[in-house]
Amino acid sequence: MSRVYNFSAGPAVLPLEVLERIREDIPDWNGSGMSVMEVSHRGKAFMAVAEKAEQDVRDLLAIPDDYSVLFLQGGATLQFAMAPLNLTRVGDTVDYVQTGSWSRKAIAEASRFCDVNIAADSSDTNFCHIPPEHEWQRTANAAYLHYTPNETIGGVEFHFIPESGGVPLVADMSSTILSRPIDVSRFGVIYAGAQKNIGPAGITLVIVRNDLLDRQRADAPTLLTYKAFADSGSMTNTPPTFAWYAAGLVFEHLKARGGIAAVAEINERKATKLYKVIDDSDFYSNPVQANCRSWMNVPFVLRDSGLDAKFLGESASAGLMNLKGHRSVGGMRASIYNAMTEDGVDALIGFMQEFEKANG
Repeated sequence: MSRVYNFSAGPAVLPLEVLERIREDIPDWNGSGMSVMEVSHRGKAFMAVAEKAEQDVRDLLAIPDDYSVLFLQGGATLQFAMAPLNLTRVGDTVDYVQTGSWSRKAIAEASRFCDVNIAADSSDTNFCHIPPEHEWQRTANAAYLHYTPNETIGGVEFHFIPESGGVPLVADMSSTILSRPIDVSRFGVIYAGAQKNIGPAGITLVIVRNDLLDRQRADAPTLLTYKAFADSGSMTNTPPTFAWYAAGLVFEHLKARGGIAAVAEINERKATKLYKVIDDSDFYSNPVQANCRSWMNVPFVLRDSGLDAKFLGESASAGLMNLKGHRSVGGMRASIYNAMTEDGVDALIGFMQEFEKANG
């Protein structure tokens, strides 16, 4: 077997140890003679998997007892609708911070259900910075404040938690969850699609403060309410059992690596060395303001865009895959989530330096 270094933004690289465990389990899970994909989600064996996964992620993120942990479907995109359906009434106003493509999509969806005030907007710099918090224009009686801590496409990341002014803080943490410690108690709702740092696509982690569970709209469909899933242990309908099982293995793996604090040290080191190579060069550049650069998604452009195709072809031949930037940004993007090893980042750096020598 020959593994490449996969820099995809999502579905993204998974820990090799987890993949190897899955391979062993596929035909005969825990001596059952069945795959985990074939057992009942309500059976004792899978219920134990679900309960352990929840406890492990609670341990990793130090989630307070007065929060529910939900394992849902529909990706983070469905949460763009679930957040307003569960936290607002008709006519309510909500505050959103627009710092990239994903927060913009969240705003568009929320606008279908309530009035949206864009409290801050960095589109004037093509989403290359985060507006200073003291400049945000908030609504006095907002139902909640929503932001996207890490914009996967543009590579902008908040390195602080906004002050919510007493209203619930809602965060789309899809591409930053589990990458560093966070104070969950500062949030009303955290949601994250799995396919970056949690596991394979198909499951969405939602962390919701219990006092918010009864705020859903009366006409909200049952399967779009947090309370229904909190009351049923995320089994209101058949959950994505394989993705839940795989996420549990990733949580185990992260705990074995020393927990989120230990992982954060590695993530910061990976990002720092990659940005240094970019900044020390006049061949590569990164457009994002230095104080809000993402640890997880590092976009960069070549001085001569005519070399883009050559860079991508030669990097792929070197086993460095999925480095093409998003079509809305162009250039390159290296997504260096938890499972991207430091060796992988070092290999990318080495290739970039050699490519610059040959083509600069």
